This record gives sequence, structure tokens and C-alpha cells, in this order.
Amino acid sequence: MTDYEVTPPPERLADRVQLRTAFSTESGEVTRFMIQLEYWIDGDWQEIVRYDHDQDAPGGHDVTEEGLHRDVYRDGEKYRTEEVSPPIPANEAFDYAEEDLRENAERFVKRFEKWHGVKDRSGL
Repeated sequence: MTDYEVTPPPERLADRVQLRTAFSTESGEVTRFMIQLEYWIDGDWQEIVRYDHDQDAPGGHDVTEEGLHRDVYRDGEKYRTEEVSPPIPANEAFDYAEEDLRENAERFVKRFEKWHGVKDRSGL
């Protein structure tokens, strides 16, 4: 997550849940972003769901060419990728990703807690 222009502090959504965001812009247009929902477990923040876009990185994901997808994590590893949209402008993808994580946080967290044997400790 280095080299992003803007990396605000993570936003706490609940006791054990936070939203981490980082992005870069050029002339008002998003050029790269990473936004993910995280859960405090085993003494560290672990990814639950992540959206990302980096059109210039070798092997990076470009939402303007490939469409938007959501990476789902389980046991600290990417478990699967879910296609969300066809190619979409990066600014629109960033807004959608943030809105999706906020609106569906409870569902994503409940699934994560079930997978990891955690009993409703998030506070959502």
C-alpha cells in the first residue's frame, strides 16, 4: 500500500471492524485505489473484502479495462474473486467500492466470523 497520495487513517465501523482506504489522483481523476474491510483477529487486522485498481502496475488490475471485482479473503489468503461490473471509470469504481463495503459490511463480517469461528464479536 505504499506510494499512494492519500492514505487517511482507517475508519472504525465497529469494535473489531475498520475500513482502510488509499488512493492516488491526477487532475481530479483516480489513478489508483485500494479500499478494504478489515477485522481485528489474532492480534492483527485481516482483510475481509478488498477492491483495488492500479492501471500502471505490472500485473495490476485496471477497472477501466477489466471491470470491477471484489476479492474475498479467508484465513489470511485471497479465497475468491467476485466480478462486480463491466469496465467502469476509476472514479465511479472507487465510489461504488466504498459504498458497497459500507452497505454490506454486516453481511461480509458475519461470513468472515463464521469462517473463522468467531461468535459475533464485531459489534455490527
